[in-house]
Amino acid sequence: MIMADKPYAIEMLDITKRFTGILANDRITLQLKKGEIHALLGENGAGKSTLMSVLFGLYQAEEGTIRKDGKEVIIKDPNDANALGIGMVHQHFKLVQCFTVLDNIILGVESVKNGLLQKNEARKRVIELSEKYGLKVDPDAKIEDITVGMQQRTEILKMLYRNNEILIFDEPTAVLTPQEIKELIQIMKNLAREGKSILFISHKLNEIMEVADRVTVLRRGKGIGTVNISDTTEEELSRMMVGRDVQLVATKKENATGDVILHVENMTVASKAHKNNAVKHVSFDVKSGEIVCIAGIDGNGQTELVYGLTGIEPLSSGSIKICDRDMTNASIRQRSEYLSHIPEDRQKYGLVLDYPLCYNIVLERYWQPEFTSKAGFLKQKKIREYSDKLISQYDVRSGQGTETITRSMSGGNQQKAILARELDKEHKLLIAVQPTRGLDVGAIEYIHKQLIAQRDAGDAVLLISLELEEVMNVSDRILVMYEGEIVGDLNPRTTTTEELGLYMAGAKRDEKFMAQNASEEVAA
Repeated sequence: MIMADKPYAIEMLDITKRFTGILANDRITLQLKKGEIHALLGENGAGKSTLMSVLFGLYQAEEGTIRKDGKEVIIKDPNDANALGIGMVHQHFKLVQCFTVLDNIILGVESVKNGLLQKNEARKRVIELSEKYGLKVDPDAKIEDITVGMQQRTEILKMLYRNNEILIFDEPTAVLTPQEIKELIQIMKNLAREGKSILFISHKLNEIMEVADRVTVLRRGKGIGTVNISDTTEEELSRMMVGRDVQLVATKKENATGDVILHVENMTVASKAHKNNAVKHVSFDVKSGEIVCIAGIDGNGQTELVYGLTGIEPLSSGSIKICDRDMTNASIRQRSEYLSHIPEDRQKYGLVLDYPLCYNIVLERYWQPEFTSKAGFLKQKKIREYSDKLISQYDVRSGQGTETITRSMSGGNQQKAILARELDKEHKLLIAVQPTRGLDVGAIEYIHKQLIAQRDAGDAVLLISLELEEVMNVSDRILVMYEGEIVGDLNPRTTTTEELGLYMAGAKRDEKFMAQNASEEVAA
């Protein structure tokens, strides 16, 4: 409940933050009321995460003032922010991969007695918090072994564990399933009712309309305005954000399929997180001229399926053919001659973060004659020219252009760089895993058009998405995964989101897949 009769919980007044070659925040003012859910909306690179990083003490503003409860405060680092009751769930998680979930949650606020960590009480509290807010986690699982969605839950629990009063959520739903998003929205509403004040960064207009009280819109580092959610619409917000009308629903013509490009037979992939196989005797085809979407709740084998297809993980059994060539034991480079891959984890598998942007753009092609001389030297001018072309074509925003260190770019622009590289590369099969994750509505519109253009040009597209709207809107065929098996083959034109949800939850199965899986298990 908003408490309007008291001072603002947080005021950021005329905040200016500069980086080399870019003015990230240009005299931005943001005022958060007590008990309010305040959304921050803007294009990729508009300055949203930078502004919140200033509030959390990760960056220092060159100009401007921050006030908490009406009093000016100095926030030099995250420790100062935590001392003031400010917590943040980051877009790119701040987790120690080799630590357990519990260790990450208590890191920095550990209870110690006689020089020994007191984990039992901490474990009890973490479990209580996870049950209270519907954020189920395994406290003893290592971060490197759990899904991206589980890592997100860990970040949220880490903030709740510290009893923060000002909660910053930076793209918190980007990696969550539709069911988890509904739960998180309810969690945020409950937290606001308890008197906590929430700053919510999101590109998803429907979520902002559902959960926020007010929204502040940024565009290219400037504040465009703050409006009440009850007084605006999705169309008006998208216009404020990108400065033009945006087509929110993708349009596509009927597709004509051709030869089978990807043939997967009896594919099984082991799980690192538990003893059971993550992918169990899966068989399917993807033809040229179609977009096949793998739908399912996160953690049902989609990640391992992609790892098996792209060569990141070996198969326990089964075979893979691309364009009638056996790729079961092929190297990643051999597969890359036929497929492009937009990975789920852009920072772990998509980019070398400390390389300049231009090197990441040619990461899968640098050895080709276009970019490397016969003597083995890189053609720097050619690399920069090619990089400049893609940066312009895909509107990748970076402070120093091709020379920008990729780590310094916003998450959305890192994603655009991967999309540019993978879509421009020669391929017959495009595997796109959460391709619009963290992108604004203008970029999503563009990417959906590009996926459809790939399909219309005769390529095969395998889309893995947790976004029901994207699944229903973009795909020509939907394969549903549940507990490592394909349980349904659906036509998006004749099915409903409710029916799709039943398959995703395991409440419904296609009989032909039940029979197929049973026969393959017997054969195995």
